[in-house]
Order: sequence, then C-alpha cells, then structure tokens
Amino acid sequence: MTIPYVYDTGVLLAIDSNDRRIWAIHHLAVEEGRRLLVPSVVVGQAWRDTRRQVQLGRFLSSCEIVPVGLELAKSAGVLCGKAGTRDVVDASVVTIALARGAIVFTSDPEDIAHLSAASDVKPGLVVRRL
Repeated sequence: MTIPYVYDTGVLLAIDSNDRRIWAIHHLAVEEGRRLLVPSVVVGQAWRDTRRQVQLGRFLSSCEIVPVGLELAKSAGVLCGKAGTRDVVDASVVTIALARGAIVFTSDPEDIAHLSAASDVKPGLVVRRL
C-alpha cells in the first residue's frame, strides 16, 4: 500500500504555472497508484478562470477532491483554535492528511507543521516543500 498525498493551494498554483518539477512528482505519484487528495476549499482558493486554467483542470481530474462538509469544517476550526491561526484552508489540509496518514505537499511548510504540532496527533505529518 502506498502513502497518499494531500496537495495544498501552492501545488495547484505551481501546476497552473506549468512547474515541471511538480508535474514530475505528480506523474510519478499517479504511476505509483497513490491516492492524490485535494480538499475542495483548496480548489476554491486556486480556481479563477475555467478558460485559462485548462491545464489545472486536467491535473485535478487525476486527483480525488475531498469535500469539506460540516464535520471536517468543525475539525479545521478547532485546529485553528488550538494553533492560534485563522487559515481554515491549511487546517483542512492538515486535518485530511492526519486522518489518512498522508504526506502533505505545500508551499507553506512552516504553517502546515505548526498546525500539525497543535493537533497533538503523533506521529506528526510528513511535509514536503515545493
């Protein structure tokens, strides 16, 4: 069994900018059969124009979009309270990753690590900087 990945908004923005390194990481993950998770709020944070973001749309079609419903939203809010932060998008990324034992790919490793530490879940997250 392979460890899933959770992508944050930085990954989507890198893909939208045609970052070859991120594309390579993603293609390798697809070939390995990894679950590639993107919280729905991350899509909302990155998506701006369907006509301009065709490449990002293609990328997202190979990912599993995780809905952020009431329970996940509450968990993210509680995590923000524990961490003393307000970024529910990052908190959603962390909450999903912790629940699934996933590796987080992010442009914000310090914020993700801070939220992970505030969760008191051990072991903490594995975080990969873009």
